[in-house]
Amino acid sequence: MCNICSEIVACPGTGVGQIDGCVGCGSCELACPNEAIDLRERFGRVREIKIKVDGRVAYVPEKITVKGALENLGYKFSKYPGDVGVFAPCEVGGCYSCALKIDGVFRPPCVTGVRDGMEVETSEYGVARRIVDGWMCHTVGGVGTPWYLKGKEYVEAAVFACGCNLRCPQCQNWDITYRGKGSAINPEEAAVKMTLMRRSCGVDRMAISGGESTLNRVWLTKYVEELRRLNPDGRARIHVDTNASILTKDYIDELVEAGVTDIGPDLKGLRLETFMKITGLNDKELAEKYHRTSWDAVRYLADNYGGKVFIGVGIPYNESLISMDEVSRIGEEIAKIDSKIQVCVLDYRPEFRRRDISRPRIREMVMIWRALKDIGLKTVICQTERGHIGP
Repeated sequence: MCNICSEIVACPGTGVGQIDGCVGCGSCELACPNEAIDLRERFGRVREIKIKVDGRVAYVPEKITVKGALENLGYKFSKYPGDVGVFAPCEVGGCYSCALKIDGVFRPPCVTGVRDGMEVETSEYGVARRIVDGWMCHTVGGVGTPWYLKGKEYVEAAVFACGCNLRCPQCQNWDITYRGKGSAINPEEAAVKMTLMRRSCGVDRMAISGGESTLNRVWLTKYVEELRRLNPDGRARIHVDTNASILTKDYIDELVEAGVTDIGPDLKGLRLETFMKITGLNDKELAEKYHRTSWDAVRYLADNYGGKVFIGVGIPYNESLISMDEVSRIGEEIAKIDSKIQVCVLDYRPEFRRRDISRPRIREMVMIWRALKDIGLKTVICQTERGHIGP
């Protein structure tokens, strides 16, 4: 009875806990920090209803999502852009990447229940709208924030994009990651609000994080373009923090062309096994794609935009998730790419479903800082409960 699910979950039934109205989207199960919700198959005879898909009549089971209905009809959904099917990465309705025209309005089929007589169009999907939340004057900054700005009253104006493609059991921002409840806004509205936030905070930097900020590519690109248009002065900096798991080379080019000046990709492990442990992914093939893409993104950024775009790489650390030795090996690989890249080691605290872990002690973070500096990395900062160490 923590009420988290009723506060952040976009339940397409009659409300979380109302079993009769459940359509099996699974968003409440994903979002529950206490793992108190267990999604099970519904047994017994299920009534069929009539819907229309791309102008053709189809019969599907009632009490399922539009996504489930389409899958029953043979339509494909994917979690990696470019794979066959509609890109549907977050599964909680936060990113709107999978949004289809349903009864004439773009809605995410992952959290929209079917109803008799519904009309669905699949000829175009995705829409330049998404849910963003947590507007604030940020005092710490993210992975892609230059170290020399930390310690000031306000570092940047920030907002967080809802929805994520990873399932980290220790998610540090899970109330945003699993938020599907709220009004989706277009990039123009978001850019105006961020510009006003910048003025209110008295800063030059405007940041977006998440969740995962890159999931809705159309939205993010237009948002950055609009920010650049509304902030034409040479001081404005547009900062994107990302897990980099879908940050392909062409996507990077598009974001830089749109106006991104600072970017903070995460590297959640050198070994695939570590990456899967930290991200909570069970699909090895999908995890390998995400893992490879994140490392390729760092290499591509360094090779093509070093000196043009500020690059800060994040590495998570908690001894329950990744060893000091593997963090050092990640540092060695980064040094081979470019020793001047800023590296920020994040001390993962107990959160979400991993409240059994302990926040790393300061002396652990000092040891990591020394090890990475000894490798030859020029700029290393380590986050601790008492502020940052380094560079």
